[in-house]
Amino acid sequence: MTKSNSEAPVRHPDIEIRQGEAGARVRISGAWDIRALESRARALRRRLAEVTREVGGAGWDLSEVQRLDHVGALLLWQAWGKRRPGQLGLRPEHDVFFSNLDRDKERVGAPRDFDWLSPVRALGATMLLVADHALDMVRLLGQMLLDSLSLARHPARGPWREISAGINRAGAQAVGITAAVGALIGITLSYLSAEQLRTFGADAFIVNILGIGVIRELGPMICAVLVAGRSGSAITAQLGVMRVTEELDALAVMGIPYTVRLILPKVVALAVVVPLLILWTSGIALLGGALSAKVQLGMAMSQFISSLPSAVPIVNLWLGVGKGVVFGILIALVSCHFVMRIEPNTESLGIGTTRSVVTSITVVILADAVFAVIFADVGISLT
Repeated sequence: MTKSNSEAPVRHPDIEIRQGEAGARVRISGAWDIRALESRARALRRRLAEVTREVGGAGWDLSEVQRLDHVGALLLWQAWGKRRPGQLGLRPEHDVFFSNLDRDKERVGAPRDFDWLSPVRALGATMLLVADHALDMVRLLGQMLLDSLSLARHPARGPWREISAGINRAGAQAVGITAAVGALIGITLSYLSAEQLRTFGADAFIVNILGIGVIRELGPMICAVLVAGRSGSAITAQLGVMRVTEELDALAVMGIPYTVRLILPKVVALAVVVPLLILWTSGIALLGGALSAKVQLGMAMSQFISSLPSAVPIVNLWLGVGKGVVFGILIALVSCHFVMRIEPNTESLGIGTTRSVVTSITVVILADAVFAVIFADVGISLT
């Protein structure tokens, strides 16, 4: 009684050409796995190429192969020109390796014809995604309004400690960085403007340029971008960790509305903090600009400060403060919105935080553009 292939001693991989009545036939035998092919793969590849050129479309017999894995199957597959030969004798348990290679070939086969509707589909998918985000933002804003009404009716139940902590983190701890950036912006803008104004003998207009530019646009924009990058990311990361660790679900189970205890304090804190930071940043930027004007143009700082009220109408100051309230609410809402889309894993937390910061800055820029269009004729005198 003969032993089966699985019980027979394992032999080295072998390639043999046999001549029969039906023509030449290639017999593959032995072990064709990674262990057996480790030191013989290069020689076997050359031998397979020679056999293929010699016998052409002959039949192949793999029934005497004792061991086969993906490495051995790939070696034979490449020798066959990445397709099965017409006559192939194969053990059933080895067919799976070549079936996988057949499927891979189909997936990376001939390139598909260009779908002219794919840009339209991509645009439609993007619009649906934007609409989904906008709808969730409207829901969140509506919930904030309901929570605010409840807080107005029962002020003693309000999250005042959380609001105070948020003001401290987003406001008091951001004074240093906003002052530094504001001073650098003021000095840079004053230095560049002074060079041009000196050419035309219009040194006095440095006050108008700095006053309007900083108070109306640069101060609110720079401050909002800093808050979005600093406090917006912190909000998403903090609440996102609570979502990953299922603390938000635990609050819901205990009947504690996390929108009141966690989200509303963030919105209120930024709505209060951002206008104050805008005033602080704009003031420091104007002081930096005044210092630069003194160095470049010889204008006294007292002259610069005393000329500001006549050069910059007070409505620009209120416009900057109003922008701050809107920017703060938008940053907080966007940051909390992306918390709700974080899945319970750390990778989603990182992606959500990044998207939160990018979206917050984009929304702030869009809101500033809307303000610029609506209030284009307010606070700017052409006389």
